Amino acid sequence: MFENLTDRLERSLKLLKGEGRITEINVAETLKEVRRALKDADVNYKVAKSLTDNVKQRALGMNVLTAVKPGQLMVKLMHDELVSLMGGEAVGLQFESRPSVIMMAGLNGAGKTTMCGKLGLLLKEKRHRKVLLAACDTYRPAAMEQLRVLGGQVGVPVFIESDATDPVAVAVDAVKEAKAKGYDTVVVDTAGRQAIDEELMRQAEDIKRAVSPDEILFVVDAMTGQDAVATAKEFNDRLDYTGVVLTKLDGDSRGGAALSIRRVVDKPIKFIGTSEKPDGIDVFHPSRMADRILGMGDVVSLVERAQAQYDEEEAKRLQKKILRNKFDFNDFYNQIQQVKKMGNIKELASMIPGVGKALRDVDIDNDSFKSVEAIIMSMTLKERTNPECLNASRKTRIAKGSGTSIEEVNRLVKQFDQMRKMMKMVAGGNAKSAMRQMKNGRRR
Repeated sequence: MFENLTDRLERSLKLLKGEGRITEINVAETLKEVRRALKDADVNYKVAKSLTDNVKQRALGMNVLTAVKPGQLMVKLMHDELVSLMGGEAVGLQFESRPSVIMMAGLNGAGKTTMCGKLGLLLKEKRHRKVLLAACDTYRPAAMEQLRVLGGQVGVPVFIESDATDPVAVAVDAVKEAKAKGYDTVVVDTAGRQAIDEELMRQAEDIKRAVSPDEILFVVDAMTGQDAVATAKEFNDRLDYTGVVLTKLDGDSRGGAALSIRRVVDKPIKFIGTSEKPDGIDVFHPSRMADRILGMGDVVSLVERAQAQYDEEEAKRLQKKILRNKFDFNDFYNQIQQVKKMGNIKELASMIPGVGKALRDVDIDNDSFKSVEAIIMSMTLKERTNPECLNASRKTRIAKGSGTSIEEVNRLVKQFDQMRKMMKMVAGGNAKSAMRQMKNGRRR
C-alpha cells in the first residue's frame, strides 16, 4: 500500500545525503519534499504539516554525532514522528464483561462483515476465546448469509434470526444466547449504508445502549483516503467508538488514512486487514508500520507469522531426516504449504529490508508454486519418497501428468538435490561449506 509514499520519502531524505551537517536550509528543503510526498499520499494537510514541523524543530535542536550522518538522523526523526503520529504503541482489546461484546460499525463495502469473521477466528485461535458472531444487519439478508458462511469457514458459530426486522432485539437476544451457552465474547455485525444517514446512526446508537459493548470498532476501507478520515470523525462524534479497523491495506491505496486517522479522531487503530483470507488480519503496530513506510521492512511481523506455523516436533523430525539425507519431495511439498499459510508471497518479501523494493515490479503471487506442486503431485509415492529413482522415462511421465515440460521437471529435481545437500551441511553445522556450494552453483 505504501509503495509510492516510500519511494517519495526515500528520494526526499536523500537530499541530505553527503551533507556534512544539518542546517536550517537543507532541513527546510528536505521537509518541503517530505510534506509534498505526504500530501500526494492523501495524508491530511494539517497532519502532514504538524509532522514535518515537529521533525524540523527536533532536527535543528540536535547536534549530529560524528558516527551519524545527517541523512541517517533525519530518517530516525521521521521514524519516531511517524510512530507517534500513528499512536506510539499497539492497543489491544478490552474484555471487561462476560460475555464481552464487540460491536462493529461502518459503511457498506468497507469489509465489516468479513472482518467480523476474521476477528472471530483471531480471538478463537490466538486469544482462546469462545466466540459467538451475531448477524444484526436485518436490512441486508445477504449480510446474514455472508456471516453464516464466514462463521462456517472459521469454525465460529453465528447467531441469526432470519425473520427479524429489529436489529436491536437481535443483538440483545445474541447476548442472552451467549450467556446461556457459556460464550465469553460476542461480535456484533451491524448494518451499514452507502453514506452516513440519520437512520443508520440512530440504529447504531440504539444497539450500543442495548448491549453496552466493551469495544466499538469502526471498520473503514483504507482505499477511500481522506473520505475515510471524514467518515471516521462523523461516526466517532455519534458513537464515541474505542478503536479503528483499517481494511484493504493490501490494495492500491496511498496510505493517507492510516497516517491521518489517529491524529484526527484520537482513537487507536487496533487491527488491519492484510488479505481476503480468513486469517488476513493483524494487530496494528505503529512502529512496524513506520518501518515499512520508510523502506526498512518488518522482520518482527515476518518472524511472528513463521512462528505461528512452526511445529517444534515436526522441525526435529525434519532435522533428523535432513541429517540422514532422507529429506524428500513429501517434506518439500509440506514446507511449501507452510509458507503459503504465512500469507501472500510478495507481501512476505516486502517485510525483508531491501527485498520489497527490489521485487516491487516483479510479478509474484501465490500461484508461483502451482507448477512445482503439480510436478510433485504427479509423482508416485515411491518417487516422492525416493527422488533418486527419477529416471528419464519417469520424468517424461511426470511432465505430461503435471502439464509442464521435461525441462521444468529436470530443473526442479536439480534444484531439489542442491537444496537437500546444502540443508544437510547447515543442519550438520557446516554452514560455510554450504555457502561455498551456493557460490559455486551460481558461477556454473
